[in-house]
Amino acid sequence: MPFYMSPEQTMRDKADYARKGVARSRSSVALQYSGGILMVTPNVSSVLHKISEIYDRIAFAAVGRYNEYEVLRKAGVTYADVTGYQFDRGDVTGRGLANWYAQALGQNFSEPTGKPYEVEIVVAEVGLQPDGDQIYRISWDGSVSDEPGFVAFGGQADQVAAALKERFSDGLSLTEALGAALAALAAPAAASGATAASNGSQPELTAANLEVAILDRARAHRTFRRLAGPRLEELITESRAAETAEAAEAAETEPPQQPEPPSSDDPPTGPSSAGDGTPR
Repeated sequence: MPFYMSPEQTMRDKADYARKGVARSRSSVALQYSGGILMVTPNVSSVLHKISEIYDRIAFAAVGRYNEYEVLRKAGVTYADVTGYQFDRGDVTGRGLANWYAQALGQNFSEPTGKPYEVEIVVAEVGLQPDGDQIYRISWDGSVSDEPGFVAFGGQADQVAAALKERFSDGLSLTEALGAALAALAAPAAASGATAASNGSQPELTAANLEVAILDRARAHRTFRRLAGPRLEELITESRAAETAEAAEAAETEPPQQPEPPSSDDPPTGPSSAGDGTPR
């Protein structure tokens, strides 16, 4: 006798399966800055990339199973190349690519057999002006959302997004944007009070275990550029120095806290009438 499961339960089980797979990954962020779009993710490998170029002004970032999102990345590159060849290079857009990924993931998710992709994808396109920047987030079930300004995805994305929201503002410099990204990525460990030595889940974010790339608005053709080596170390040092200086300045300008007056129920601390205070 065949076992029956309702379609609703099947979809819930597949969504839970994919969600847990993505939650096991490390969080990543993408955010706008004055010169383009910055993408940052923890990654100890120097050859297996989570962030890659898709087309002239479009980048791809993903978390989850590497073999699955690498297949999707290559398929996206093929889609962009074919579209640009058949029509015009300007017809390849971040929105079009995000919709194509949403259809591919949604179709796979709705298949009655097989497992869903354990991935979460971000497609970013840098515009000629800041108001033309686009950041899209595509989930394992094919749902796509427009993320103005910044997005955190994978791992403990909610905590990272909350920390990034406090630090993000329009017109950040590259150094400021990197500092905001690093602080947001470290927020889950700081919130739990854990250290790298105690649980090994959040080692210190350094140039050796970070993958950083930008879409540089100033470039005319291929805008994607990786930041690594001495240049990345310099930016990290500058961003942390600026954060330390801001914290010190805030501590200096913060007014001293006045002691709270005692409540009316507290007993008097001195004589209530004139005299030397000695009981008679």
